[in-house]
Amino acid sequence: MKSRGTLFIVAAPSGAGKSSIVNAVRRLDSRVDLSVSFTSRAPRPGERDGEHYHFVDEEAFRRMIDAGDFFEYARVHGDWKGTARQSVEPQLLAGRDVLLEIDWQGARQVRARIPDAVSIFILPPSRGDLASRMRHRGQDSEAVIERRLAAATEEMSHYDEFDYIIINECFETAVDEMRAIFTASRLRRAWQQVRYGDLIAALLEEDGR
Repeated sequence: MKSRGTLFIVAAPSGAGKSSIVNAVRRLDSRVDLSVSFTSRAPRPGERDGEHYHFVDEEAFRRMIDAGDFFEYARVHGDWKGTARQSVEPQLLAGRDVLLEIDWQGARQVRARIPDAVSIFILPPSRGDLASRMRHRGQDSEAVIERRLAAATEEMSHYDEFDYIIINECFETAVDEMRAIFTASRLRRAWQQVRYGDLIAALLEEDGR
């Protein structure tokens, strides 16, 4: 019997370094597929459609909502973001691990649908560091940055809804910690019983039990 893949959820306030950590982990771990989200916002400089997001206008996004195409969706910082069902469910059934980069609202929807999803929240080491990172990446106007900083407290207040917390003070350490969570999750008894059921049964039989 093929084991079902694990669904990993990663959330963070804007500027906490979520995407950088996820991208670094994916380069080191080929067993997890990143689900590219849909968004109604316009691309930022350097962003490419289909790689960073699937960029659609708000009308198209609402059509997808009406059609039931989303696994989860939420309005984030004034724009719609969502995960398509097609990029999650078939992969999990095929035994592939899937990673979602989403906000706490989407994470809450996913946990209600898949309670055994493994959720990770990334926090910055300080509010000053969060503001510095937002400004350093040079993708948003000062007005947008101030709006995101104002929303950060509300976003971070939901940290206790997640299974694991990573403080992104040292990037390399944060990457190692996320990889450790992935490894530990794959070694859970329930998962190993499915993957190695025949082996376990044979070992117990040989032991005379």
